[in-house]
Amino acid sequence: MTATTPHEPLTLSRRPLRRFWGWGLADAQLSAAEYERLKQMAGHLGGALIDAREPSLGDFSLRAPRVKPPQALAAMCSTSTYDRLNHSLGKSYADCARMWLRQVPDIVDLVAFPDDEQAVVDWLDWANSANVAVIPYGGGSSVCGGVEAAVGSGYAGTLSLDMERLNRVLEFDRASRAARIQAGALGPELESQLKVHDLTLRFFPQSFEFSTLGGWIVTRAGGHYATVMTHIDDLVESTRTVTPSGVLQTRRLPASGAGPAPDRMILGSEGTLGIVTEAWMRVQDRPRYRASISVRFSDYAQATEAVRAISQSGLYPTNCRLLDAAETVFSGSGDGCHAILVLAFESADHPVEAWMDRALELVRDFGGEYDHHGRTEKASDDTASAWREAFLRMPYWRDPAVGSGLIMDTFETAVTWDKFPSFYESVRKGVIDLAKRATGRDAFVSCRLTHVYPDGPAPYFTFALPGGEPGDVASALAAWCDIKRGINELIIAHGGTSTHHHAVGRDHRSAYEAEVPPLYRELLLATKKVADPLGILNPGVLINHLGNAPGLCGVLG
Repeated sequence: MTATTPHEPLTLSRRPLRRFWGWGLADAQLSAAEYERLKQMAGHLGGALIDAREPSLGDFSLRAPRVKPPQALAAMCSTSTYDRLNHSLGKSYADCARMWLRQVPDIVDLVAFPDDEQAVVDWLDWANSANVAVIPYGGGSSVCGGVEAAVGSGYAGTLSLDMERLNRVLEFDRASRAARIQAGALGPELESQLKVHDLTLRFFPQSFEFSTLGGWIVTRAGGHYATVMTHIDDLVESTRTVTPSGVLQTRRLPASGAGPAPDRMILGSEGTLGIVTEAWMRVQDRPRYRASISVRFSDYAQATEAVRAISQSGLYPTNCRLLDAAETVFSGSGDGCHAILVLAFESADHPVEAWMDRALELVRDFGGEYDHHGRTEKASDDTASAWREAFLRMPYWRDPAVGSGLIMDTFETAVTWDKFPSFYESVRKGVIDLAKRATGRDAFVSCRLTHVYPDGPAPYFTFALPGGEPGDVASALAAWCDIKRGINELIIAHGGTSTHHHAVGRDHRSAYEAEVPPLYRELLLATKKVADPLGILNPGVLINHLGNAPGLCGVLG
C-alpha cells in the first residue's frame, strides 16, 4: 500500500476536508431525526439500514504511481492516499458503492493543484510529452462517471488536475453587468465575492456547495431557475480554455450571428477538448422582491397541464417544480395523495405579485388548490421549505443507504409536452420492470419536473429499492449497472434526451450515442483531434479518441 509519508501532508487541498468515499464534508453527519427517517424509509422499501463501518484510508491498497512529476511542478503535486482516492471517482451511486466495497480499480497516479493558468499550460505540456492522461477536476461532484480514472491501457499514467486554486473573481463590468471569474471557484466562493458588489450569478444547482464554475460550464449544468435562464449556457458571455494545441479565448459579446458560436463547442465538452481556466459571466442584481406558494393537485395530469400553461404564458417563474404524489412522500413534503407545485417569482427591479396572481389563476383553471396564508413575499411556505431541505440533504442520506445495500439513485431527461404523458407512465413502469428483473424486488419510483420550457419539461426521476440482502453492496452495484443500462435505452426509446443537466460522462454514453447523429459524433471527434491530437484529455468521457476506455460499468466486465 502506498501511504502518506511523515513529510507528506494528507492533502495539498486548501479547502475543508471532503469525504473521499461519499458526499460532502468529512465531518458531516446525519442528525438523529434524519437517521431515523432514513431507517424508516429503508424499512418501507423492504430493506434495512445497518450500522456498516464507513470506509477509511487504511482500507485501501494503492499501487505506486507509475509516473513522476517534473521537478519544476512537483511542489504542486500530491501522491498522498487521500488525494489519489478523492480524485479517482466522482459521487455517483456506482462511485459510492465501489468505495464501500473498498474497490477502486483505476487510481490516478498524480494529483496536481496548479497555482495559475501558466501552471495549467505547463502540466498539459508535460502530460502531452509523457503520454499521461489528464482528468480535469473541479469539485469532483460528477454523478455520471465524468472524473473517473478509467482511461484505458494506452497511457503511461493518469493525472488529476484540480483547479481549486483558480477560484477568484478577477474583474467586474458593472455597466454590462458581467464578471470575469476563474473556473475553479466553488459556488459559495464566487457568490461571496459577488455579494460585496451587490451582485449574484444566481446559479444554484443541488451540488452548489461542492461544484465549480468550470464544472458547470463543461457539463452544461442546470441551475436555480426553472424557466428562461435554466442552464449555465444562458449565463456565459465568453470563455478561456487551455488545450494541448494552444489557448482558445472567445470574444465578449451580448450576441453574435457570426457563424457557429465558439463557446458552444466548450459548453458541454466535459474536459475532452481543453481545460476552462476562466469565463466572463452574466451576473445580476440581487433579488429584492419575492413571492412563493405551494399548490396541491389531486389529479397529476391536470397538474402537468397547469405547469404547461404557466410555461407557455410568458410569466417565467423562478421556481416551477412539480412533485408527483410519490415524490412528496420521498421528500417528506406531502401526504402521497396530492401532487405539489412549488411556485415562486423573484425580481431585483419590481414587485412580483401581479405575476403570481396570474399564475394562480392558471393553476385554479386546472384544479389547483392552495392556502392563501401560505403565500409570502419573504420566504417559502412550510411545504416548499420541507422539500428544499430534503433536496439539499438527500446526497448525505444516500451514503449510509448505499453501505446498507440499498439502491438509491436519480436520473433526469427532457421531453416535449406532447410526449410527456405517455413518457411519464412508460418510464415509471419501465424502471419498475428493470428493477424487478435485476433484483426480484419492487422499486419505489417518483418524479419531479425541475425545469420547464414552452415546448416541454425536464422530468427528474428517483428510484430506490434493496439491491440484495442488507449490507450486500456488491449485489446492489451489479443490479444498479443492469438497471442503469436499461434506463439509458428506455429514455431514448420514449423520446427523451440522455441527460438534461448531469452531463454524459461514461454512464450516459450509450444513450448519448443513440441520441446524437453519427455524422455529428464524427465532427466532434475531428475537433478533438485538432485540440487534443494525442487524446490525453479525459479519455472515455463523452467520446473515445483511442477507442480503449471503458464505458458504463466497464470495470465490472
